[in-house]
Amino acid sequence: MNAIRAWVGVAMLLFSAAASAQQFKVLVAAIANQYHHDYIAVARPQFEAMARQHYFQLAWAADAKAFDGDLAQYQAIVLLNTPATDLGPAQRVKFQQYVRGGGGVVAVHKAFAIARGGWQWYDRLIGRSFRTHPYMQTAMVDVVDRNFPATAGLPARWLWTDEWYEYDAPYSDDLVTLMTVDETSYDPTLIWPGQVAKGMGKPHPVAWYHHFEGGRVFVTALGHPAEAYNDPRYLQHLYGGIYWAATGHGIAPPPAD
Repeated sequence: MNAIRAWVGVAMLLFSAAASAQQFKVLVAAIANQYHHDYIAVARPQFEAMARQHYFQLAWAADAKAFDGDLAQYQAIVLLNTPATDLGPAQRVKFQQYVRGGGGVVAVHKAFAIARGGWQWYDRLIGRSFRTHPYMQTAMVDVVDRNFPATAGLPARWLWTDEWYEYDAPYSDDLVTLMTVDETSYDPTLIWPGQVAKGMGKPHPVAWYHHFEGGRVFVTALGHPAEAYNDPRYLQHLYGGIYWAATGHGIAPPPAD
């Protein structure tokens, strides 16, 4: 009996040590809204598998209550089709403090499809303001910066189906574009009756990153279709952004002169 107790004690210590050795902790906010909810049932098990594969701790939030707690425990917060404008006033303050304290943010698709000026600080965190998008269509995505973890291993040009967001001019010139969409590969004007979309021309960014008020921000416009979250290539793209947002690691140094 003593031997069994000793073995159980050792096992518990090993489990505790293993848990504490996880790389970082990530909060995923996936709050259902009118047009973005089907993805949640697909995305959650894939994020849980991602956490097991890459050995990080995952907290999943289906409502904004998670932002009432201690955000400093997270090295990255993923706004998964969830704009931070959904937060209440006190929650917004805590989110700002988190970013200014060096926290990482991953903003996915609907996270920045919001009316311009609803929260100017958040507009600047994202780096661009949403304007409109045409019908969901298949298009060609071009990787223009291969030195960032979210594009590492992706093909230089690949086929993807999504809502191709258009934006107003960037708020600053420090945004680093990672991927663009080729507007000649789809119809940017194909939109609902009574609405107008004209495209953005070249370049038309769909993923970028920057540093903002002490924090790290990775943004990807990809992620509307629920089945996207079953795509290994897309999940690799997301994890690369999470990894950088949480650690600041992985950007390849510039080539030597």
